[in-house]
Amino acid sequence: MATGHALDELEKEIGYIFQNKAVLKQALTHSSYANEQKIRKNGDYERLEFLGDAVLELISSEFLFKEHPDMTEGKLTKLRSSLVCEPALAQCAKEINLGSYMLLGKGEEATGGRYRESITSDVMEALIGALYLDGGFQAARDFIYKYVLSDIEKRILFYDSKTVLQEIIQTRPNQKLIYELIDEIGPDHNKEFIVEALLNGKKIGCGQGKTKKAAEQKAAYEAILAIRETDEFN
Repeated sequence: MATGHALDELEKEIGYIFQNKAVLKQALTHSSYANEQKIRKNGDYERLEFLGDAVLELISSEFLFKEHPDMTEGKLTKLRSSLVCEPALAQCAKEINLGSYMLLGKGEEATGGRYRESITSDVMEALIGALYLDGGFQAARDFIYKYVLSDIEKRILFYDSKTVLQEIIQTRPNQKLIYELIDEIGPDHNKEFIVEALLNGKKIGCGQGKTKKAAEQKAAYEAILAIRETDEFN
């Protein structure tokens, strides 16, 4: 919850102290909470998300433009998309435990909204918008470089692990890769799927997610890490 103490903790986590605490709190406020608390119109994070999305696109574009001087426009666009897509931003939000600071309505809380990727990725963008308003371009840029544009190889891999894994396996003949749903846990409104990646019937990775696709991506990611660890395909 975004109490004064919690806001202090988040500021410490990201290494930035807000002059205007209200804009930080707004960035963490979901519409369900704003409605329950009868907060003024536009008191949730949606407008800040709009601004943060634009700031993120500009800064990530500038970064990639400078880092890859020979890359074509099409490849730059694809690379940027992999870095700022919903799963990638949700992963960034998870790394700073952003979900624990959000203000949610009771219904949204009960249905797992605090850890839903579609919400945490939006709050990540709202936080960028808040940083831009409070500290200007440099504050937003510093945050994005540290938490979004760091360890790019890992983030790209996480974004499309299934494609990367398939490409690895295709370097060897007679390899059969399948994804198998092994369990579904939780109530219908907050279900989690558990999927195994199987190579020739042998488990090489396991993932859990809110959708089957997300679980498959995570299973593929774990499989790639395992393959690289053992150098099985090298």
